[in-house]
Amino acid sequence: MTEVARTTAALLRHWAAHRPDHPAVRWGDQQLTYRELDERSSRVANALRSSGVGPGERVAFLDKNSPEQFELYFGAAKLNAVPCPVNFRLAPTEIAVIVKDSGAKVFAVGAEFLPGVESIAEELAATEIVAIGPAPGRSSFTEWRDARAAHDPGATQLPDDVAYQLYSSGTTGRPKGVQLTQANLAAGLSIYPGLLGMGPESVSMVAMPLYHIGGGGWALAALTVGATNVLVRDIVPDDLVALVERERISHAFVVPAVLQFMLGVPGVADRDFSALRYVLYGASPISEKVLAGSIRTFGCGFVQAYGLTESTGTVIYLPEADHDPEGPNRHRLRGVGLPIAGTEIRVVDPAGIDVAQGEVGEIWIKGPTVMKGYWNMPEATAESVLPDGWLRSGDAGFRDADGYLYIHDRVKDMIVSGAENVYPAEVENAIMSHPGVADVAVIGVPSDKWGETPKAVVVRAAGGDLTEEELLVHCRKHLAGFKCPTSVDWVDELPRNPSGKVLKKDLRAPYWVGRTRMVG
Repeated sequence: MTEVARTTAALLRHWAAHRPDHPAVRWGDQQLTYRELDERSSRVANALRSSGVGPGERVAFLDKNSPEQFELYFGAAKLNAVPCPVNFRLAPTEIAVIVKDSGAKVFAVGAEFLPGVESIAEELAATEIVAIGPAPGRSSFTEWRDARAAHDPGATQLPDDVAYQLYSSGTTGRPKGVQLTQANLAAGLSIYPGLLGMGPESVSMVAMPLYHIGGGGWALAALTVGATNVLVRDIVPDDLVALVERERISHAFVVPAVLQFMLGVPGVADRDFSALRYVLYGASPISEKVLAGSIRTFGCGFVQAYGLTESTGTVIYLPEADHDPEGPNRHRLRGVGLPIAGTEIRVVDPAGIDVAQGEVGEIWIKGPTVMKGYWNMPEATAESVLPDGWLRSGDAGFRDADGYLYIHDRVKDMIVSGAENVYPAEVENAIMSHPGVADVAVIGVPSDKWGETPKAVVVRAAGGDLTEEELLVHCRKHLAGFKCPTSVDWVDELPRNPSGKVLKKDLRAPYWVGRTRMVG
């Protein structure tokens, strides 16, 4: 962030004063200038306060990428309250768990998702639900906002105050609220001007969902430097290609699968991408074929990012200079790169002792972007963030002689499918609730489209004749679509070690033969 705007509320106040008429957010044929965003967010702040929201309290919202989410984000910031975006791909029961856990007094919901939320309304009786868009019987966000004055309530924020709470699925099925402080965001967002040349005249495409650090964090990166965000509500490859050309996009963050989809658009090589300066990509590996095609087609710099929600996003990056598929360092394309300034990396064995160069161990991260902790989960926080500040990533990897980091596997069994985190234990719990299942293990298997997808390895109950389709229908009733297995294998028993733990590495191995990573 700029030196004059080290907190989220301060950055909007700064740019509203210094470039009030510059577009902050564009979508379709509409836009909000910094002055307009400042005014609307002040109205939202006063509406939130009238609904009983005070400093440190949470404000939840659920929608596809929309301008209202920026108004809510900064409205909360002006009260020193905490914005909590919710994953719109979750099932209603999962949404209820998160909103209740956050204690949010206000929950703003896009009209598209209100039917699902109405089904859990009784569980959320203590929360005021406000509809973004037309929704008979519910308070309208526009009316709720515009009934309040546009004066800024003027709350200040301190470096250790929580600025953002993003929910990450829990390994035991309970979601975890990742608390990112003002200091975390200031450090995490400060890297992009130097790393990608992002500045006040940049035009940034926000295609990833705002409930992700890769969407919400990326959008804040542009606003931090007084630039313009262009919102993408739905990922439609043809529309993305047209938008990059039409809007003169200069910067974008996308996952490799989206790049692959865009390369498949007819005539993409003939479009004008001359305004595009950098593409930041991450969340899953990229094949050399897709990377080479992207560099050739888009003609801009590419930088790979590795990070976690718990690390405020990017903490390791593969520089533009290492993105030559024909160059002498092409082997680095299989890695994730070098730590950003101010971040330390260790690769350790199970005892927490550093391993030798080239040996695989768990990746630990330390620096100013490491989260404050999980909301109301001190034990989980203590397991992830050690007393001396090291964050256990849960990923396993190694470093080469030049200090470049390579991901090898996941210490935890988490599956990353199309940039969504899927925890096998949660899926296994849902599958085990079916009476036709005696035992199950969920593993990640390769997917050319999504990096990896969940596979269920199932032992049928004695005398049962459960089918794959019946099991998948059951899963869809209890889980978000991206968490559901894409395939099922039937076995007589699962391989286990003497203590009874399922040997998932053995289950995964046949599917990953010939792959350089045991992840997607």
